[in-house]
Amino acid sequence: MEMEFAGRVLDMSLCHVMGVLNVTPDSFSDGGRFNHQGAAILRARQMVADGAAFIDVGGESTRPGAARVSVQEELDRVCPVVEAIARELDVIVSVDTSTPEVMSQAAELGAGLVNDVRALCRDGALEAVASANVPVCIMHIQGEPDTMQNQPEYQNVLREVGAFLTQRVRAAAQAGINTRNIILDPGFGFGKNLEHNLRLLASLEQLQALGHPLLVGMSRKSMLGHITGRDVDERLPASLAAATISAMMGASIIRAHDVRETVDAVRVAMAVKEAV
Repeated sequence: MEMEFAGRVLDMSLCHVMGVLNVTPDSFSDGGRFNHQGAAILRARQMVADGAAFIDVGGESTRPGAARVSVQEELDRVCPVVEAIARELDVIVSVDTSTPEVMSQAAELGAGLVNDVRALCRDGALEAVASANVPVCIMHIQGEPDTMQNQPEYQNVLREVGAFLTQRVRAAAQAGINTRNIILDPGFGFGKNLEHNLRLLASLEQLQALGHPLLVGMSRKSMLGHITGRDVDERLPASLAAATISAMMGASIIRAHDVRETVDAVRVAMAVKEAV
């Protein structure tokens, strides 16, 4: 299955790596490191050299308890970086946002993907993506980022996540979004405890039955810390294990902080799959 992102075509039956670029002061792993344009562009350039197919630019932290930012502040953080990367680098620019104004302006500046952790639920988000006519990643979340980890509950996490994503795909189609341009993300760590996350990972192949490419993001997340007992800056081996499992189980995009290492892990997984 091929998908076009701002003129670049990718085979989504393969697994690609998305590099994380948080232009924020407070993201859980790298907040404050790249919230100046020069540092952000240098980081993006390195991730492209390391093999990233996407650079995911985010201007609002979605860690638990993160403060909201104004629309103008998010625009000021994200848009100059999106424009510079789209102009200077051979890579697909993804914009990690739930804000319709950011979606629209980023697409005009060259972004090829909207990555929305709130599944286009904010007023105007569906219309913004439909008008921009770019692919979109719709993620499952239970609650809002500031409260999502306050005792999340499910009767059946796989069934409920699948039902939510199906409903949001239906809403997107009704808003005029081409369903062939939709990617799904089960939302590891977003309103889920360790048991929920592990059940989703073990069932990833079943989520492919929804009929859309899957994006998976577990890089450095607390679920890996709960398993290993490691702090956030010591979770690379666990992140690579999660990425490898996801690639073997059919994920099309792995969202990662450590691009070079993740690209190598994905290449090994793809080589094994091709040999079967």
